[in-house]
Amino acid sequence: MAEEQTNAVSGNPLFQDLDAEASATEIESLCMQCHQNGTTRLLLTRIPHFKSIILMAFECPHCGLKNNEVQSGEAIQEHGHTHELRCTTKADLNRQIVRNNTASISIPEFEFSAPPATNSSLTTVEGLLSRFIEDLDGDQEQRKEVMPEVYQAIEVLLAKLRNALTLPEEEEDMASPFAFTLVVDDPSGNSYVENLCAPDPDPKLKLHQYNRTREQMIKMGLLNPDADDAQWSEREKELVGQKRKLNIREEMEAAKKVVRAVKEASEMNEILTFPANCSSCNAPCDTRMQMVNIPHFQEVIIMSTTCAGCGYKSNEVKCGGAISPKGKRITLKIEDKDDLSRDILKSETSAFKVPELDLDMLAGTLGGRFTTIEGLIRQVHDELGSRIPFLEGDSAEAERRVRFKNFLAKLEAAADGQVFPLTLTLDDPMAHSYIQNIYAPDPDPNMLLEEYERTFEQNEDLGLNDINVDNYEQTA
Repeated sequence: MAEEQTNAVSGNPLFQDLDAEASATEIESLCMQCHQNGTTRLLLTRIPHFKSIILMAFECPHCGLKNNEVQSGEAIQEHGHTHELRCTTKADLNRQIVRNNTASISIPEFEFSAPPATNSSLTTVEGLLSRFIEDLDGDQEQRKEVMPEVYQAIEVLLAKLRNALTLPEEEEDMASPFAFTLVVDDPSGNSYVENLCAPDPDPKLKLHQYNRTREQMIKMGLLNPDADDAQWSEREKELVGQKRKLNIREEMEAAKKVVRAVKEASEMNEILTFPANCSSCNAPCDTRMQMVNIPHFQEVIIMSTTCAGCGYKSNEVKCGGAISPKGKRITLKIEDKDDLSRDILKSETSAFKVPELDLDMLAGTLGGRFTTIEGLIRQVHDELGSRIPFLEGDSAEAERRVRFKNFLAKLEAAADGQVFPLTLTLDDPMAHSYIQNIYAPDPDPNMLLEEYERTFEQNEDLGLNDINVDNYEQTA
């Protein structure tokens, strides 16, 4: 028994890459046709785009019954995701889509919506529309005889869907009358729509995050529908779909306890360690935390996680202190290798860009990082090289694959100090980002610091519009 536990902790990760050496687990199970014992084979693996999946195959040697199934093994994301894609050309129809079995599809212009499917699928926008056309057209002859009004309504919808497959090859001055918006709504957050402009933002593709409703949580098995009072209070019912007002006292007390514990450990030159699960293979691992004082800036908390099972490593920085009344934009002119060695703190709310490298990363990318400018560029290179979907395999377009490889080569050359000058801009609405001033305490001639007023949208994204700072102790 002890040997089995040791192997479970220190062995291979639960979900392994799909290759010839991958082995399936065989389990004796009951055949539902002849009620004799058959064999179920399970293979837990990782496949591009689908991430972690579970392959199951059952075979009964007594009656010959065979069955196979694919289930998602990916963890449910913290928030639900809605992808909105504006389709105007043939290229948009060729975009690849990973549709999880919890995702619903809608096209507002056609007043069309499709509920979640039975199985997950990897397809294209054109393939998705063709499947809808095939399913709707299958029973039209029977509808024509029994329900002529329904038949006519579906014929109108079929005509719109077929016209949507005839979009022009290129963008035209006048928008195509058959252009449409495809909305993929997945409460699990595990569906994806291909970004044709990766690693840059796609102007035709918008991603929204939202808090799941009670009904969605019940359908996904996250909430017991019979335990209404215990799991879903009346107050929570009122707040479904709305921004929850923060209780500042509770938030600050919890944050103070964490900061106090980290400070005490840092003063004794100790590193706090607490158990966690690896975000790559879900195996148990340790996360280490310590507070570091950055000269001429502020104290930050550095967290590091290393998984002994799969070798995954990650580090993140959390900034403390009060919320700045204004945002801050830092622009640095990089002229030599010494500038690449400057320390840089990129908070989780900071966006950054380097125009000379065609690099423009949105806020939240990479999370918080405390490293050097060279290290930050290399981290961007490694993350984009390993995590951008739809750029590997036979389905990837050769032109996009070559363009992306050239972009990665440009990033690597910049990190090696072969590309000068460069202009690095950090834009942080929380003003929690920092670039080392090597002339401190004097001003840096190559660095420009700008403060600006945050927009309403930025405050909304940061949750600042809903903070109650007056009489918060009376808020329920």
